[in-house]
Amino acid sequence: MSEYQQPKWYALAVGYQHEQQAERALRSKGLETLVPLYSSQRQWSDRIKEIQLPLFAGYVLCHFPLTERLHVTDTPGVGKIVGFGGTPAALGDSEIAGIRLVMESKQPWAPWPYLKAGDRVRVERGPMRGLEGTLLRTKDASRLVIGVELLQRSLAVEVDREAIEPIRKRTV
Repeated sequence: MSEYQQPKWYALAVGYQHEQQAERALRSKGLETLVPLYSSQRQWSDRIKEIQLPLFAGYVLCHFPLTERLHVTDTPGVGKIVGFGGTPAALGDSEIAGIRLVMESKQPWAPWPYLKAGDRVRVERGPMRGLEGTLLRTKDASRLVIGVELLQRSLAVEVDREAIEPIRKRTV
């Protein structure tokens, strides 16, 4: 099977606030998609309301082989496949697995500014065991930041400080 026939995860740029509509259209074509939603509180003049917002605003994650790129990009709401120099760039399977693990954990999570530097850690105990990311310490909690390099976006999930261990750097 050639590289173009091997299904991979790609980020699709979609219209402003059209993530869920584009996802529905892609699913109706039989494609596997992922649009992680997080809860956010919004203040209206008379009340506070909790709403669901896309973690990666302006993007839908989709699993398909590049041989189907026209089938994907002709979907209403889909602009293009994210890549470099006109060449689509696949997301890492570990990044998708990490996002899914956080979503299934039921721990509070939210978007976070993308980080490149920091302490790399692995969760050793609990529902997110095996998950790796960057440790971030706030006043009252520890958070694990997981980055999606291609989109230069991240998410942060609260973790028990006792459940994580540093990842040792390999010496050459």
